[in-house]
Amino acid sequence: MQFSKVIGKRNEQKVILFTLSTCAWCKLLKQFLKDNDVEYSFIDIDLCQEEEKEKIRQMIRDKGGLLSFPTTIIDDKILITGFRKDKIKEALNF
Repeated sequence: MQFSKVIGKRNEQKVILFTLSTCAWCKLLKQFLKDNDVEYSFIDIDLCQEEEKEKIRQMIRDKGGLLSFPTTIIDDKILITGFRKDKIKEALNF
């Protein structure tokens, strides 16, 4: 899987986004993290090969998530489905 990385000063936590390239909520989440200088990695699932898509779907399911986007995973343990600023702020301690 080829993730893209966005550098930020807030890099104490590992933030991974599973997004769709055409999703307005996904774009808002990326902008929110960028505006708050949060470092994160992301992958646009709709641009992946089919076998990668299935691996990503299984990874999200294994963590108890729904197949809804955006999906954010913080420190490999906190899973947030959707653009939930309140939950993201809480998980990132700001």
